[in-house]
Formats: sequence, C-alpha cells, structure tokens
Amino acid sequence: MRLIGADGEQLGIKPIREALQIAMDQNLDLVNVAPTAKPPVCRIMDYGKYRYEMQKKEKEARKNQKIVELKEIRLSATIDEHDFQTKLRNVSKFLNDGDKVKLSVRFRGREIAHAEIGQRVLERMAAEVEDLCVVERRPKLEGRSMIMILSPKQQQ
Repeated sequence: MRLIGADGEQLGIKPIREALQIAMDQNLDLVNVAPTAKPPVCRIMDYGKYRYEMQKKEKEARKNQKIVELKEIRLSATIDEHDFQTKLRNVSKFLNDGDKVKLSVRFRGREIAHAEIGQRVLERMAAEVEDLCVVERRPKLEGRSMIMILSPKQQQ
C-alpha cells in the first residue's frame, strides 16, 4: 500500500504490517483514504482529532445554511384592492426573507366557471413582484383551487 505520513509527506509503498508498525510508533492511526486506488492509499493520522474537525466543519456549515420554507398566501377571485395590497406586502416580505411563496385562489360555488378571473389575480401578483422572484410554477387549476409558486431570485 502507498503510505502518507502524518505531516503529508509520501513514505512510499510499504507492506501493511510495516505501515501499522510506523503508525503505532508515532502513537497515531492508520487510515485507508483511497481503498479503490491501485495500490490502496493509507495515511497516518490522529483519527479522533480528524473526526472532531470534520464534525466541527459540518456543524458550522449547517449553521450558515438557510432552510427555504414554503409560505402560502390565499387569495380570492373577487379580492378588493386594499386586501390585494396587504397580501402583496406579505408576499414581498416572504420573498425578501428567502422563502418560496405558494399563491392559491380558492373558488367557491359558481366562481369556478370563471377561473380566468383567478388566473388574472395570480398573474397580477406575479407581475407586481417580478423584480423579487421567479415564477417556479405557472397558475394551474387543481380541484377548486388555482395554485402558483414563486421562488426568490438568487442574490449575486
């Protein structure tokens, strides 16, 4: 097997017993880092310290990542202007926070016969916030609801 020392220098190709002996003499572990290579590559290191460092890096990466949530805003086909503006403020706040927004228009009774009215409401909302978002899913009728999904634009 090819052996790499504790400080990263190549120690050459050694038999397994000799590599284990070198690791034991230095009070360190022999770790197989590339078992599929020809010949396999092993490294002499403090495996406990290595695992601790990896866990620390992983924890730091988890702390810095943003979990994207899906927020839902319900509208009606006959929404009034003031209500529309209130919902618009909420949509833009969610998009600025980096969350996806699911806009849904629920049709009651005979409103379903005029689904194009609900589609116009959804498209108007998307047009109002087009500088903040990308339309991930166009308005689509599912049962008695029309659903549209907006995702925030990536900040450069």
